[in-house]
Amino acid sequence: MTTPIMKSPLTITDLVDWGVIPTMIEGESRTSGKLLYKGPEGRSECGLWVCTPGKWHCHVTRDEFCHFLEGRCTYVHQSGEIIEIEPDTAAFFPQDWKGVCTVHETIKKVYMIR
Repeated sequence: MTTPIMKSPLTITDLVDWGVIPTMIEGESRTSGKLLYKGPEGRSECGLWVCTPGKWHCHVTRDEFCHFLEGRCTYVHQSGEIIEIEPDTAAFFPQDWKGVCTVHETIKKVYMIR
């Protein structure tokens, strides 16, 4: 097996439309991306994810590490914790993290889910 790599993720434009976030509160955030790797039975995956502005309920169903490359958004955990995301921010969202995400400027991130 070869090692999957993604060079210069900020310059990638050949994205696949992944649709609208299904738990929208305000607006219509559209997502797109490019899958770098998907493990056996879909247990893990990594790639590039892009999301347009809007506000939605967020439930992280598996551990997810994100490195945000572009854009600005705010995550508010159900406990009230506020996480401000700007370019070059890394974050880890544990399984069952719940809250609200507001995308202020289209975000682009590389991610790993397991």
